[in-house]
Amino acid sequence: MNISLHPRMSYPEASMPVRTAVKDRDRTRPCGHNRACKGFSLIEVLVALAIISILAGVVTISVLNKPAEARVVAARTEIQQLKTAVQIYKTDHGFVPTEQQGLEALVTRPATGPEPKTYPADGYLGTRRLPDDPWGNPYIYLSPGTLGETFEIISYGRDGEPGGENDAADISSSDL
Repeated sequence: MNISLHPRMSYPEASMPVRTAVKDRDRTRPCGHNRACKGFSLIEVLVALAIISILAGVVTISVLNKPAEARVVAARTEIQQLKTAVQIYKTDHGFVPTEQQGLEALVTRPATGPEPKTYPADGYLGTRRLPDDPWGNPYIYLSPGTLGETFEIISYGRDGEPGGENDAADISSSDL
């Protein structure tokens, strides 16, 4: 049987057994239906959102349950930054601030002796305000330190008093 679509041309392939092109295409398609496979199905998106929501919930719960630990870590980090600033001060001037000058010597030029010959315009912390510890108490500056070191910077923790346990324990630059 020779089927011709155009009156002057013959199409021999038209005499071959006819397969439905749609069925052949469906077998090769991973999604197995007649529409084009583009994007994700609603179920796939909902499953991904559910997984992300569960993970976000677990992380949020973990962080919210440990604010005391986060404050201790923040205090340690700030004490380390202050310690580094005092060490730079010592490198620049050959001495650390006196106990009377305190940590204020890192943000404003000391007016009492020994006075540094030069002083950076932005101070040694890059700000004109000395930070308080995470519990709102000022850091304690000792020169010399309690263990005989040149200086020591201390946070008394949550209770603001020497001694204590857990988040009320003292945090010292000597321990860092």
